Amino acid sequence: MMRTIYAILGYPLGWIMFLCYHLVNNYGLALILFTILTKLVLVPFAVKQQKSMVKMAAFRPKMEEIQKKYANNKEKLNEELLKLYEKENYNPMSGCLPVLIQFPILFGLIDVIYYPLKHILRLPADTINAATEIAKQVLGEGGMNMHSVEMSIINAVHQNAGAFSSLGADVVDKISNFDFTFFGMDLGVVPTMAVNIYLLIPILSGLSALGMSLISMKLSSATTGEDGAAASMNKSMLLMMPLMSVFIAFQVPAGVGVYWLLSNVFSAAQSYILNKIYDPVEMVKKAKEEAAARKEQERKEKIEAKKRMKQGDAAAAEKALTQKEINRMKLAAARKRDAEKYGEEYVEVTDDDLK
Repeated sequence: MMRTIYAILGYPLGWIMFLCYHLVNNYGLALILFTILTKLVLVPFAVKQQKSMVKMAAFRPKMEEIQKKYANNKEKLNEELLKLYEKENYNPMSGCLPVLIQFPILFGLIDVIYYPLKHILRLPADTINAATEIAKQVLGEGGMNMHSVEMSIINAVHQNAGAFSSLGADVVDKISNFDFTFFGMDLGVVPTMAVNIYLLIPILSGLSALGMSLISMKLSSATTGEDGAAASMNKSMLLMMPLMSVFIAFQVPAGVGVYWLLSNVFSAAQSYILNKIYDPVEMVKKAKEEAAARKEQERKEKIEAKKRMKQGDAAAAEKALTQKEINRMKLAAARKRDAEKYGEEYVEVTDDDLK
């Protein structure tokens, strides 16, 4: 099942990596170019996430008021929060989108790195199948890595290119000249706990993820002023993301770990730039000022509507007043007339009178 998902996601990403590789003729540089391209595609989502975070900070006091008011009534709490989100035109899931999009890219890239002959060199399936059989003879059954068959083919060609002559000189040359290294590292190797250069990839992946978590937590704190449960959750995420990054980097080829590392570095740079362009503190201040201005405008409109009601302009007033307010004013006016006419004591209108 997962293999099928990887293959589906890997198909479009394979073409992107194919173009990147043929621009620079080095897999490591192609991976950097690929990371930059994917980050550029995700910039609009990152901008939307930043604005969404600021928008939530502006109406957070209202949200906390609702949470406090309906703390013992979860159904009513959810209902009122949904009404608030709708009124503020806020989607609570919009901030998760950039993170969620990263996973299909990651899964697709795993397929691209495991199958370079298919995605980068664009060799036909029958040629790869024939090369697999020859590689088994060159390396022996024990020398073939069945989880990374195409990597084994590349290694076999480097050991004995002549054994693959039946595939044609052009195919052998393509495989022989394929540069799958980055700073001397074979990007098809899966890192282990052995003390060598590959061990740096999980370590650096974890450190870069930790850096990104710190930046995100600082941004969230500056924007929303989170405390209590929200702050505790962020601290938990601070540890979870780096640990998950290290774990993943030990399960997949080094190329995926390098992508994750590069992605975190570019994300940090992107966050810095976005914070300069969309300063969260200033944006929150501006959003709160706009909300206060809207509230003041609504207050003035209601005062004006009440004046119009007294002047008999009920039709215009109904646009600014709720039906309940209109009924309250009509009932109060009727009671005043009766009190004056019959010499009775005037009784204020209550919410129970309007039910």
